[in-house]
Amino acid sequence: MALRLVQVNVKARDDAALGRFWADALGWGISSEGPGVTNVEPVGFVWPDPAAVCVDVVSVPDPETVKYRVHLDLATTSAAHQAELVARLTELGATPADVGQGEVPWTVLADPEGNVFCVLEPREIYRDTGPIAAVVVDCADPRAMARFWGEATDWTLHEVTDDHARLRSAKGVGPYLEFLRAPGVRTWWNRFHLDLAPYPGDDQAAEVARLRALGATGADVGQGDVPWTVLADPEGNEFCVLGRG
Repeated sequence: MALRLVQVNVKARDDAALGRFWADALGWGISSEGPGVTNVEPVGFVWPDPAAVCVDVVSVPDPETVKYRVHLDLATTSAAHQAELVARLTELGATPADVGQGEVPWTVLADPEGNVFCVLEPREIYRDTGPIAAVVVDCADPRAMARFWGEATDWTLHEVTDDHARLRSAKGVGPYLEFLRAPGVRTWWNRFHLDLAPYPGDDQAAEVARLRALGATGADVGQGDVPWTVLADPEGNEFCVLGRG
C-alpha cells in the first residue's frame, strides 16, 4: 500500500486569476472541475501521472487565515533562461520577495496573491524534472519527515542529512519532494499544501488508517463533509488524502 503525490493545492481569493498566472508561469494549460476550482496541468496530461505534480487552485473566503510551509522551486536550464523566466514572471504579476535569503544564486518571488516561490539557477539534478524542480516543505527534522513521507508514498529517498532530505517518484520522473530544515515560525505567506491519492483499487480509509499508524493525525480546517480526508504529518503540516483513485 502506498499513496501518490498528485498535486499541490493552493488557496486563493481568485482561483481563475491565480490559476492563469501559474499556467502561464509553468507553460501548462488550465481546466476546471467546478466553480471556485482551477486545475493547472501540462497540456495533454492524463491525471494522475508521476511525470508532473499538478497545481489545484481553490477559492476560499479568507485565504489570509491559511499559512502552510510548502513552496515551489522552479527549474531553469541556463543563466539566460533564469533571467528570462524571472522577467516573464514579473510581467505576469510576480514581485520580488525578501525572506532573509541574502546573497543567493536563486531568485525569490511572490505570486500575485503573495505566495513565495523560488526560481532556481541551473542545477544538473533538476535537468529533467519539468518546470517544477521541487516541492519544498520547511520542517524542523528532515530525517524524520523523510521517514514519514517515504513510508506514506511510493517515492524513493535520494538524499538525507540533518538539514535536507530529497525524495522522488520511484519511476524517476517529475519534481522532487524536499524537506528543508527551517526551525522557528515562518514569517512569509504560502497557501500551498499537498494532496495525495490512493492507487486504483486501494481503499482510502485503509490508507488513512495506515498514515495514522505512521504518525499522522486528524486535522480540521473547516472542510465539513467532503470526500477527502484532511490529516497532519508529524510536524503538523496539513495534507489531504483524496477519495478518487
